[in-house]
Amino acid sequence: MSGIAGILYENQANIATEYAGKIMNGFQGFPSDDIQVYSRMNIFLGCHARWITPESMGERNPYYDKTSGVVITSDSIIDNRMELFQSLQVDCSLQQTISDTQLILLAYLKWGEETPKYLIGDFAFFLWDERQQKLFGARDFSGSRTLYYVYKDRQFYFSTIIESLLKLPNVKQRLNEEWLAEYLAIAGVVDTVDSSITPFVGIEQVPPSHSITIEKGRKKVKRYSQISSEVKPIHLPSDNDYVEAFQEIYQSAVQARLRTHKKVGSQLSGGLDSGSVVSLAAKHLPEDAGLHTFSYIPPKDFIPFGPKNLVANESSFVHKTVNYIGRLQDHYLDFEGKDSYKQIDEFLEIMEMPYKFFENSFWIKGIFEEAQKRDIGILLNGNRGNLSISWGGVQDYFPLLLKQCRLLKLYKEVEAYSKNIARPRKRVAAMVLRETFPFLNQQRKKYTTGGPPPLINPEFAAKTRIYTKLAEAGMDATGWFSELNAFEQRRRHFDDLFHWNASNTFMTKLSLKYGLISRDPTNDIRVIRFCLSIPEDQYVQKGMDRALIRRSTEGYLPDEIRLNQQIRGAQGTDWLYRVIPHWKSLLQEAREVSKDPVILSYINYNCLKRGLDKLGKGAISEYAVDPDVRALFRSIIVYRFLKKLKLAG
Repeated sequence: MSGIAGILYENQANIATEYAGKIMNGFQGFPSDDIQVYSRMNIFLGCHARWITPESMGERNPYYDKTSGVVITSDSIIDNRMELFQSLQVDCSLQQTISDTQLILLAYLKWGEETPKYLIGDFAFFLWDERQQKLFGARDFSGSRTLYYVYKDRQFYFSTIIESLLKLPNVKQRLNEEWLAEYLAIAGVVDTVDSSITPFVGIEQVPPSHSITIEKGRKKVKRYSQISSEVKPIHLPSDNDYVEAFQEIYQSAVQARLRTHKKVGSQLSGGLDSGSVVSLAAKHLPEDAGLHTFSYIPPKDFIPFGPKNLVANESSFVHKTVNYIGRLQDHYLDFEGKDSYKQIDEFLEIMEMPYKFFENSFWIKGIFEEAQKRDIGILLNGNRGNLSISWGGVQDYFPLLLKQCRLLKLYKEVEAYSKNIARPRKRVAAMVLRETFPFLNQQRKKYTTGGPPPLINPEFAAKTRIYTKLAEAGMDATGWFSELNAFEQRRRHFDDLFHWNASNTFMTKLSLKYGLISRDPTNDIRVIRFCLSIPEDQYVQKGMDRALIRRSTEGYLPDEIRLNQQIRGAQGTDWLYRVIPHWKSLLQEAREVSKDPVILSYINYNCLKRGLDKLGKGAISEYAVDPDVRALFRSIIVYRFLKKLKLAG
C-alpha cells in the first residue's frame, strides 16, 4: 500500500528542500501510482501512493481542506465507511467519491483526537491542524501499518519506513541495545515487549492502538483502545443464535476487505481459518471476479517427519476446499530453489531489522511475488484466527470443567471427543488430569513452548536489566510467558501491544515492495470483540474443539475440512531441508558467529555451541524443529544485521 512521510519544524523555520527530498527518497524502488507532497513553510507531508480501493484512484493525498486549515496524509483502508458516513452526515451523493484519507479528516473535524477509536480498518496517518498548530497521528489497534518517527530539537520527522529517516543528515545509524536485549531475551516470535522502540537509537514508532500529538514543544503518546475494557459479555437464547450472530459479523468483516478495483487473492491452507475466509470472499465477489488462492507446498522429494497427524503437504485438503467452493483460481507453490538461508540479506533489507519468523519467510514473500504478477490488489489471510474465530482447545476447556466441578458435562464431552478423534477415553481423561494439575506434568512448559531458548548473554542481560522489563510483561527468565492459563493468555494477547508487531511490520514492508496489501478479516476488531464476549462453551461442544467456526462454516466448507479433528497442517517443517545444498556455507558462517567478539558480547556462547554441535553432525532435516538449531539460525540473522551496521564480522 502507500508510504507516507513528513516533517514539522516547531521553530517555524522553513523546511529545506534537501530534507523533504531525502525523506521521500526512501520509497524509491517501491511501485506507486502517484507521488504527491504538501509543503508550506514549516510543514511537509508526502505520500508515495498505491491506489488499492476505487475511491483512492486519483485522490489527493496529502489532502488539504481549506475551510478548516487541516491537511492530512494517510496510509489507510477504512472498513466502517457507511457507519462513519451516517455519524458524519455525509450526503449520499458524495459517499462513493470520498477517499478514506478525506474520511479520516472529516472524522477529525468532528471528534478531534478521539478520532482513532471511531475508525475500523488498517490505518496510519498524520494530519497538521494549521489553526491549532498541532500535528496529530495514529496507528490502528493492532498496528497493521508501520509508523516510525524522530523527534529532537523541536524537529519532528515521520515515515512508514525506517530508511527514510536514516537518509536524513541529522539522524545517525546507531544500534539500540535496549531493542537488541529484548529481541535476544524473548524466546518466542515476539521481537520486543516495548512496541515504541526500534533497533536504532533515536528512531521510535507509534505503538499499535496509540495516537501521537506534537504541540507546543511537547509530545503526547496516548492509548485510545484496550480491547478487554471494550468487551461486554453476550448471552443469547440458543447455540444457533450465537452462530447466526457470528456469521453476520464475520461475513461483514470479509466483505469489507474486498473493496478494490484490482483482483482479490487469498492465502489458503487446508484448515479452517483461511478456508472460511476464502469461502465467504468467493460468495461476496462477482462470479467473473476469479478469486485467486495461493497455497504453499513442500518440495516433491521432501520426506515428512514427526507425528502422523501433522501433515507438511496440505494440498489434498486444499483441493477439497477448492472443489467444494468452486470458481477459484488455485495456485500451488513449492518455490523450488528458494530457502530461508540464501534470502537473509534480502529480508533484512525488507524488514530493516532482525526477524524471527525465518522458517516461513521465503514462501510468504513468494506468495506476494506471485500475487503481484496477477495484479492482485488485496491478499486475504486468516492469520489471527487461532485466538479469535477458531478459538477453543479441549486441553484448556476440559480442565476448566473439572475445576468448576461440572463433572457430568465433562464426562459427556470426554466421551464425545474420544469418539471424534478415535482415541481411547482413558487417554483423553489422562490428558485432562495432566492439564488440570501441573505437578503431574513437569514437562508441560517445555512441551507448550517448543521453541528456541533465550539467546542473550547473561552479562548483557544484567547490564540492560532486561528481565525486570520482561517480568512486567508477564515473561520469566526462560523468555516465555510465565502464565500458563490459556484463557488469561488469550485476554492478554489482545491487550498487549507487541504480539503482532513483527508480523505486521513484515506485512507492511512486503506490501510496499509488491504494491498490494495483506488483509485479515479474523483481525477485524468487531470480530475479536464478539469472540471475546461469548461463553467458553460456544468454543467446545459435543466433543468438538474450535466449535464456533466449525458450526458456522456448515455449507461453506466440506465436512472433511470442517469436522477434521485428527489431522493438522505443519507448514514450514521443510525449511532446513531446503538449506541442505548450502550446508557447508551455513556451517562455516555459524562457526564465524560463534567466534565473533561483538556477537559474543550480546549472545550466549553456550546457545551457539549447542546448535553448532548439532549442525556439525550433518545435514539432518529433522533439526528443523530443534530449538538449538533454530536459535543458531536466529543468531546468524542478528550477525548479518550487525555486519550491515559494520559492528560485526
